[in-house]
Amino acid sequence: MMTQPPLKGRATRAQPHNRFAKQHVEAEVDDWYQEQATLAPLQTSVTVQQTRQIISRNQSPDIPFRQSINPYQGCEHGCIYCYARPSHAYLELSAGLDFETKLFVKPDAAQHLRTELSAKNYQVAIINIGANTDPYQPIEREWQVTRQLLAVCVETKHPVVLITKNSLILRDVDLLTELAQQQLVKVFISVTSLDHTLSQVMEPRASAPHRRLLTIERLASANIPVGVMVAPIIPFLNDHELEAVMAATADAGAQDATYMLLRLPHELERLFSTWLQQHYPLKAARILAAIKQMREGQLNSTRFGERMQGTGVLAQLLQQRFALACKKYQLGTHAAHLRTDLFCPPTRDGQLSLF
Repeated sequence: MMTQPPLKGRATRAQPHNRFAKQHVEAEVDDWYQEQATLAPLQTSVTVQQTRQIISRNQSPDIPFRQSINPYQGCEHGCIYCYARPSHAYLELSAGLDFETKLFVKPDAAQHLRTELSAKNYQVAIINIGANTDPYQPIEREWQVTRQLLAVCVETKHPVVLITKNSLILRDVDLLTELAQQQLVKVFISVTSLDHTLSQVMEPRASAPHRRLLTIERLASANIPVGVMVAPIIPFLNDHELEAVMAATADAGAQDATYMLLRLPHELERLFSTWLQQHYPLKAARILAAIKQMREGQLNSTRFGERMQGTGVLAQLLQQRFALACKKYQLGTHAAHLRTDLFCPPTRDGQLSLF
């Protein structure tokens, strides 16, 4: 079978079948793609998405937060491993190239947040921004939805955690500093690899590894609590970097650390396997076999308590390495604890409530 070359600046050109679609179109592989170099670069489209509620809630026992907000659906970073890719199927789109190029924005997110926080029955709990798609992906520069959400958190003294792999977060140091002074914010910078070449093909539009280290350093210098998320860990591809990543991020100022094993739900199994064959053909079989060893013979697991870190000998060794590295680099020993007692709900008209 003839393999199509990757698109510049994109993790994949594949469009795996939407698992909800009743009909599928198969393209016959030909040499048409050899003319790709003469075509204009594939553009990213952004569509306004209307939503009735902005805070999502979960009761999963292996997720450390109960509330989350995702300002965007789809992500231009294009990380090939992103477990949020299959969510594009609900929009009748593909988890492949569509996920990277057909994005959706929620411009009224801050307004919805203010409304939901003003509800009489609202119970304060940390809100995670960026659990699925990156809140500081490139289109945030223009839309500024994440910044508007942070402004509401400042206004209402609401605790918030952000996860990103983009240095654009430094734009919002002013708001983050206000929150940090009251123990209301914590930032996790996702660092998958220190290898620029690997990062470039695996997460093509995210900030380069050295930029993420610099971001950690600048956040820490501003006294904003920052940790590192080493995720995903992929056996025989980036797992050997675990200690190096934790050492480098601790040196940059990270106070806390967490990690996650690669997850391959739904369409992502085929998408990631195809990507491996294209970019790392000599390692592909070994990597997939190791993943199965950590997933009880499967490429993915949905079991609570197992899906994040895996099972078996390889998974246990990884957990031990992580624990030892945390101890060696003092990650987690001075982790920030966020306050929930300062919350002051807004009124419906946007003014703070005095009572």
